[in-house]
Amino acid sequence: MAVVFDHGDGEYTGTAVRFGSSLRKWRICSGGSRKVAMTFVISKLFWILAAPGNLLVLALCGSAFMLFTRWRRFGRWVVAVIAAAALAVTVVPVGQWLLIPLEERFPAAPIPEKLDGIVVLGGGISARLLEARGQASLNEHAERLFALAGFARRLPETTLIYTGGDNALVDPTNPEADAARGLMAELGLDTDRIIFERDSRNTYENALYSKALAKPSPDETWLLVTSAFHMPRSVGIFRQQGWPVVPYPVDYMTDGEYRLFRSPDLTAGLTALSIGTREWIGLVAYYWLGYTDSLFPGANP
Repeated sequence: MAVVFDHGDGEYTGTAVRFGSSLRKWRICSGGSRKVAMTFVISKLFWILAAPGNLLVLALCGSAFMLFTRWRRFGRWVVAVIAAAALAVTVVPVGQWLLIPLEERFPAAPIPEKLDGIVVLGGGISARLLEARGQASLNEHAERLFALAGFARRLPETTLIYTGGDNALVDPTNPEADAARGLMAELGLDTDRIIFERDSRNTYENALYSKALAKPSPDETWLLVTSAFHMPRSVGIFRQQGWPVVPYPVDYMTDGEYRLFRSPDLTAGLTALSIGTREWIGLVAYYWLGYTDSLFPGANP
């Protein structure tokens, strides 16, 4: 099947086969989009430094070093600030405050009566652990896969696309879609009726490659399944690609209630803060790059 990819800075043509095939041949032949490739690398390197947990460790190491220099007085102040920040993340639900507006942006809605297809974004299973251990290893976003399995059973005539490759910066050889296909087979589902897109590395490529495979017409209705916190950016990307999908959020991380304090839990606090921070940074970056149709996409385009 011939596929044309339009990145906004040039079109590239390649080939793809419906079930479980690779679009990597297109990347090798055309060289892909330099803008997309550079954006992917920069985003991965940036997040290594910008992740809240990593920032905390870097600041702690820096302040510890200063304690043995003439800057030791300033180093003590930095250690005190780090301790206060860690305490705040432990007992104050800062991460929840960041996640709630994201999750509330697209309220859960009934499935449309007329439904031509469903796109499920990857992120709920580890292909590397499956290869290493021989067993499916789900993570905190596994609800996306549960939704895929449920739709496959309930809507046998609806086109299903599961999109997810390997977003590793080094040695990307374990596409998530392969692991998802194996899991669906273990659950007794017919994997031949699901399109597994296995080369996308981020949400932008999820939309780009899925549209190339689905070729949706303007009168078709497609459902988009992803985590609730991730839905605003995802919908904005699909709209920018000219694909107005219907959001179907899953994998909620909050109950929608703002609270001043929470049960002390540094690990949970850092996890929520990291996910929320990354998503808000992603919204700003994708809008600046022209990947989304607005800074904070909502129910009304």
